[in-house]
Amino acid sequence: MIRQTAPDIVAIPTATEAHYPLCMRVLEHGVNIEVEKPLCTDLIQADAVLAKAKEKNARVAVHHQRRTSPSMQAVAKVLNEGKIGDLRYIYASGKGYYAGYGLMNIGTHVINNMLRFGGKCRSVVAQATTGGRAIGHDDVLPSPAGMGIVAGEYATATLQFDGNVTGTLIQHRFPKVDTDAYVMELYGTEGRLFWSELKGSWWLPTPHFVPDGTHDQWQALASIYPDHFDPDKGANADDYCFVEEYVNALDEDREHESNGEEGRHVMEILMAIFESAVYGTRVELPQKNREHPLPRWRAEAGLVVK
Repeated sequence: MIRQTAPDIVAIPTATEAHYPLCMRVLEHGVNIEVEKPLCTDLIQADAVLAKAKEKNARVAVHHQRRTSPSMQAVAKVLNEGKIGDLRYIYASGKGYYAGYGLMNIGTHVINNMLRFGGKCRSVVAQATTGGRAIGHDDVLPSPAGMGIVAGEYATATLQFDGNVTGTLIQHRFPKVDTDAYVMELYGTEGRLFWSELKGSWWLPTPHFVPDGTHDQWQALASIYPDHFDPDKGANADDYCFVEEYVNALDEDREHESNGEEGRHVMEILMAIFESAVYGTRVELPQKNREHPLPRWRAEAGLVVK
């Protein structure tokens, strides 16, 4: 089909375990790809995909559609206008999946959103527990939906970004998955910004809000849509903006905002969370050892991956 139609972009919306072989086959033809998140199941695969893209002069975009969504554009606009002062801290949470699976699933979106504002992540310190105890070798398991090897029921990670910005990412298992829990908050020196997948974005013009029971100081922000977006035609606004960004990026000969390098950096953070949790240490990025840390940890104990 690629040989017959010479497409500009090939979409790869498959299970994660199929991303690597399909990306490599498509990139061999020098075609730009759009691949579902996460980019791959480990960093060795991600490195190979980006190397192949560079060799074939093709671009890679990872489907982190929230990063360019209308509500996220509203957050970016207020931040760029200086309305919360200097960014100092980012808080973000997932939907309440089992943490290991949640990191490889919704956690990829959460981290990518954090990267848009925090910039490069330089180090990670994390804790992960299962059943109220530190995770053990027997807690390392294959993820549902072919997302690789995972571990941990509850995970909390501290991320150190450029510019003295720190962040906290929590992936905690809830009794029931809660889509309202997928949020991000930006703390500045003069105010705060709040983003929710379902509730949009909000601005607080003070850094230290204390509820007083009389009024709410949070101000809703208007989402920013492309002029040509028509909500009556049924397109999902976030996906629409993601595709528009890819078309514009190709026309302008630049990388997509959610490009392959960003997708790999998300994976570096994911692997660093697992590595920090099992080895009990700060993990500097990028990692010199690109192997998945969980099967490596088991192998060092003389065990094999289940």
